Amino acid sequence: MSQKPHSSPNNSPNNSPDTSQERRPVDRIQLKPHAHVHFMGICGTAMASLAGLLHSQGYKVTGSDQNVYPPMSTQLASLGIQIMNGYQAANLTREGRPDLVIVGNVITRKHEEAIALLESNIPFTSLPQAMGQLVIDHRHSVVVAGTHGKTTTSSMNAFVADALRLKPGFMIGGIPKNFGQSYRFPEGDWFVIEGDEYDTAFFDKVPKFIHYRPRSVILNSVEFDHADIYRDLEHVKQAFLSLLDLIPQQGLLVTCEDEDSIRDLLARRADQFRDRQIRVLTFGLERGQYRASRIENFVVDPISGRRGTRFWAERPHRSPVRIELPMIGHYNVKNALATLALWESLGFATDAIVQALQSFEGVKRRQDVLGRSQSGGFTVIEDFAHHPTAVRETIRTVQTQYPDARVFSVFEARSATSRRNVFQREYAEAFGEAQCVLMPPPFNQSGIPESDRFSAEVLIQDLRKSRVDAHLLPDVDAIVAHIKAHARPQDLVLVMSNGGFDGIYAKLLA
Repeated sequence: MSQKPHSSPNNSPNNSPDTSQERRPVDRIQLKPHAHVHFMGICGTAMASLAGLLHSQGYKVTGSDQNVYPPMSTQLASLGIQIMNGYQAANLTREGRPDLVIVGNVITRKHEEAIALLESNIPFTSLPQAMGQLVIDHRHSVVVAGTHGKTTTSSMNAFVADALRLKPGFMIGGIPKNFGQSYRFPEGDWFVIEGDEYDTAFFDKVPKFIHYRPRSVILNSVEFDHADIYRDLEHVKQAFLSLLDLIPQQGLLVTCEDEDSIRDLLARRADQFRDRQIRVLTFGLERGQYRASRIENFVVDPISGRRGTRFWAERPHRSPVRIELPMIGHYNVKNALATLALWESLGFATDAIVQALQSFEGVKRRQDVLGRSQSGGFTVIEDFAHHPTAVRETIRTVQTQYPDARVFSVFEARSATSRRNVFQREYAEAFGEAQCVLMPPPFNQSGIPESDRFSAEVLIQDLRKSRVDAHLLPDVDAIVAHIKAHARPQDLVLVMSNGGFDGIYAKLLA
C-alpha cells in the first residue's frame, strides 16, 4: 500500500496524536449471528447505511449521535433503530454490552463515549474497515470517487447494475429515489460504493476508500476540498493516487479527461497501469473517449414541468447512441457517460444500460424539487452543493433551466471547508452569476482560528460590488421572511447546504 496521504495528526486538530499504549482496532472482524453492533455517530450518511446493512442481516444495531436531522434520522427510525442522544459513556451499556463498536469519523478521542470505549475491552473498528470485511469481501467492488458527483454517479451505477440483474449491493452517501434507501446488502457478486476521500477514524488516518477493495473505479474530478485534513491540492492528489494504486491487475479505471488534475494523475501512473494491465477509459465534454454531442433540454413531465437532458454519446469504435436523461445539468451528462463507459467495458449490452439510465430518477437532496410554498406559491429546490464549483454549476443549471423564474440562491456555509476562508475568493466567483443570494452567518466557527474563518460579510460585499442582489441575514426565519416578501409565484428558491439548515425547508414550504 502506498504511503498514507494524511498521516500527520496536525491535519486533524480535534484529534490528539496516537500513543503506543492506546488500544487498537481489531484486525479481523468476527461476528456471531445476531451479534450486537453499536455505532458511534450513527446518523452520518455512510454510518446510517452500514447500520441498515447490518440490521438487514439480523444483527442487533444500536447507535448514538447528536443534532440529528433527515433523511438519515428518518431512515433509521423506519428500521426501528433507536438513536441515543449525545456521546455518553453509558451508551456502551444502555442496551447491553455490544460485541463490536463501529466508530464514525465525527468522533474524537475527547468524546466521553470514545474514552470509555478505549478503557474497555470491547472490540472496535471503523466504518470503512467494517465495510471492506463484512460486506464487500470478495465481491467486484465498483468504487465511485472524486470531489464532485460521487453520490449521483454511485446511485446511477447501482441502479444500472440492478437493471442488469446483477443483484448488487450498494452503499451511497444519499438516498437514490429509485431505491428509497441508501444501502442494500448484495445478493450477487457486485457491490457499488461511494468512495469518500475524507479520513476513516481518529485511529486510522487514511481516506475511507482505502478499505473498499476496488476492482473498478470511476473518478469524476479532483479539486482541493476538506481543508480540515488536507493542506493543499497536491495533498488531495496523493490521496487519490493511493486509490489508483489499489486497482488490481487487469482492473478498470473510468475517469474524466476534462480535468487538469486527473490528467496529471494519469501521467504519474501511466507506467504502473501499463505494467498491471489496467484498462483506462476516459470521458468528458471536451476530451475523452466517451463524449456527449448535440446536448439539448426537453420536458420529461408536462404537468410538473420536470426537465431532462437529451444527448448523443460518442464512443470509440461504435456508433453514437442517444440517451434521454431525466435530469438537468452538464455534470449529469458526464455522470451518465462514465456509467455507460464502465458497464460497456465490463461487457454488458448497451441497450440495457441506456434503458436503465433513462429510468434513473436521481437522488434526494440533489436538485430535489420539494414542492411549492403553501402561501407564496414559489417552488423550493434542495441541493447538497457546498464546494464553490458545485455551487456555481448548480446555480447556472437551475437558472438556465427555469429562464422565466427569478432564482433565490440560499446558501449555508456548514462544511469544514466552507467555514474556512480557503475559498473566500472562489465563492465570490461561484455566486457571481446568481440573481439573488441570501445567507446566514456560517455555522459554528468556534473551533476555527479567527484568521482562518470564512467571512459571509466579505462575500456579500464582494457580490454587491459586482451588482449581485446579495443579503446577509441573521437567521433562517429572516431568510424565509425576505423570500415571502419578495418572491413571486413563478419564482424558485434554491437551498444549498450539506446539513439540516435549521429546518429551512419545512419553513419555506409552510
